[in-house]
Amino acid sequence: MNDTAMIWLARGLGAAAGSAISLAYILPRGRREAAVRFAVGLVSGVVFGGGVGLKIAGELGLGADLAQFELMLMGSAAASLCAWWALGFLMRLFERGTKPTNTSEAQ
Repeated sequence: MNDTAMIWLARGLGAAAGSAISLAYILPRGRREAAVRFAVGLVSGVVFGGGVGLKIAGELGLGADLAQFELMLMGSAAASLCAWWALGFLMRLFERGTKPTNTSEAQ
């Protein structure tokens, strides 16, 4: 397998692992939420995995010690997991704002 294919494999595996961990960490309320969270995590891991991997390696001083595959795998998993936290936070925030309030108690 050539280097490009290995990098894409690492992106996909890391993104899928991050999404799976996020679903297992706090269970979704239903199938729709699980599908949305998994899809957002997968896309975010594939798109942002390279940059996140480089940033983490730079902050920890691991850039020279890790192979490209490992950097991409780590970055994709972290980006995927972080995307879920942001999405989960926003979904719960919007759910609170849309719940009807009892106006008779306010009077």
